Amino acid sequence: MTQGTMDPKLKSLNEIENVIAKAIKKVGGRKENDLCRYIPMTTGGYMHHFTLKKMKTRQPQELGTMIEKFIINVEKPGTVTPKSRAARGSRKRRDQITFTRGQLEKMLSLAKLTGEKEMIAILSPKRSLATCKRELISSIRHGIVEQDLWNAYAEAINTQQAVNALAETMFPQPAK
Repeated sequence: MTQGTMDPKLKSLNEIENVIAKAIKKVGGRKENDLCRYIPMTTGGYMHHFTLKKMKTRQPQELGTMIEKFIINVEKPGTVTPKSRAARGSRKRRDQITFTRGQLEKMLSLAKLTGEKEMIAILSPKRSLATCKRELISSIRHGIVEQDLWNAYAEAINTQQAVNALAETMFPQPAK
C-alpha cells in the first residue's frame, strides 16, 4: 500500500464513526446504543443494539445510510415505538381449569360417596413415603384395613425405587 492510499475498509469505518458521532450529537445521546431507538426495522420496532454493532462492522455503508435517513437528514428525529411483545404470563393455557383446595376436597368427598375409584385416585393428594408409613402403621394399630392406603404406600415405594435407580444410572458411585 502506498502512503497516499487508504484501505477501503478503514475508510468506511472512519466514515461510519463520523456519521455515528454526528448522529449521537444530534439526538443528544452519550453512546452509540442511544441511536437504536431512532432507527426503525422492517420487522417492527426499533433496531436492537446487537444489530447496530453487527452492521457497523459487516454493513457499514447500509448502517450509515440508515442513520443519515432517519437521524441526520431529518429536522427533528423521532423515536420509534417499541415492537409490541406478548404480555407476561400470556403463554399460560387458558382452557385449563384450576381449583382451590376446598373445591378439590369437595370433589374428592363426592367421588368417595359415589365410589369412583379412578376419580379418587386422581383427586387424592400424592403422599410421601414417610406419610404413607405413618398412616399405615396408625391404621394397623387401630385395627383398620384401608386398601387405598396400602396402594398409596406401594406406589410411594415404587416411585422411591425408580428415583433411586435413575440416580444410580445418572450418577454412578465409585467403587470402594
